[in-house]
Amino acid sequence: MNAKSVSLGLGLFSLALGAAELLASRRIADRLSVPGGAGAVKAYGVREIVAGVGLVQAPAHSARVWNRVMGDLLDLGTLAVSARRSPREKAVWGAIGFVAFATALDVLTARALDRTTGKTIPVGA
Repeated sequence: MNAKSVSLGLGLFSLALGAAELLASRRIADRLSVPGGAGAVKAYGVREIVAGVGLVQAPAHSARVWNRVMGDLLDLGTLAVSARRSPREKAVWGAIGFVAFATALDVLTARALDRTTGKTIPVGA
């Protein structure tokens, strides 16, 4: 795996996802029963765009990918609340699966970048 290329791809993906969250925030919030509604989705969209810009500017910078991991955890927490609100909503469970996959890819990419630069994240930090 070329971690730098994957990181760049994650950055481009973040830009696209952030734009979608900004442009369709009300529809996403309603479909996924997002706590905080469209405002929360817009805030998450801004976060995604900032992450995307950072990764496009410096795709070999592992800390920027680790920041995506933190955002993924926030997304998963929000989606967990959505799942409690609408446990039979397939879109919520689909979103959880999608974010879980993205989180795994982000972690693998960040760890690979850490190995290429000799940096490590301390256990428990």
